[in-house]
Amino acid sequence: MQPRVAVFLGLNAVRFFSLVGLILVFASSIVVLVNDIHAIQRATSPQVVISNGTDSAVADDSSMVDCEYLENSTVPNQPAGPFWAVVNRFLIIFEIMILFLSEVGWPQKFFSTFFPVLGPDFGVGALGIFECLIGASILSHRVNEFALVSAFFLFAVGCLNIFFGLVFREKSKTKRMLTEWHDKPTLPQTNVQLQSGAASFISNAEKPVSITSPPPAADYSSSSFRGYGFGRQGEKAAGASGLKGFLISKPLETLPRYAPKAGPSDAGNRNSQTYPSGGAAI
Repeated sequence: MQPRVAVFLGLNAVRFFSLVGLILVFASSIVVLVNDIHAIQRATSPQVVISNGTDSAVADDSSMVDCEYLENSTVPNQPAGPFWAVVNRFLIIFEIMILFLSEVGWPQKFFSTFFPVLGPDFGVGALGIFECLIGASILSHRVNEFALVSAFFLFAVGCLNIFFGLVFREKSKTKRMLTEWHDKPTLPQTNVQLQSGAASFISNAEKPVSITSPPPAADYSSSSFRGYGFGRQGEKAAGASGLKGFLISKPLETLPRYAPKAGPSDAGNRNSQTYPSGGAAI
């Protein structure tokens, strides 16, 4: 198995377990919230005390004075304890929903704008920290077995996300994406870049084709170019002004391929020699 395939499968396996852990904690948080509300209702409602064979409604709160939590609940027995317990469960449920959408990767623009640490440009380290915080918050209270197992599972998955976030850093979410898997080019792309009249091939698809412009043309209307004309003096003055290499040089004298080779004795008759197929004499 190639390393790239192993990394892709490993990150997606952790992603799957993360989604499963978030779903379990979401369901267990709703169950715990319902149990806490029932406990609050029992604590605030008058208790029925059996006395002399008759039922009478008597408010008896003396048995709950020394208790730190309400019976069979995670609600602390203190001022505003029921309020903060319910708010805590609602916040956990909201955070689970945000983390679930972040793992699914939808909508990416929303997370890139409002929650960058959970967006595609960041790794899974921040996600693992949030999962560990939620798991530790649930495990710090006495809950039922379903909530206990779910929170412990989410805490373990959060530790894995922190580890992979430290290893792959900001590329961890990119390496597990299916679009990144299919968008890899099969062949290297080549662009042509012109520099100073010469073509150089650069194997980098991100760099655009750039053509360097020649040096600015000289001002022939100035007094330094007046009076030279088109002869040797003008050519020398143009070369001295920095235009050397941009002038058209005189072509070398040559013969076509079909011309017969002239011997030493025919050197003087080259000017009067004619060539077949309509060739002109040189």
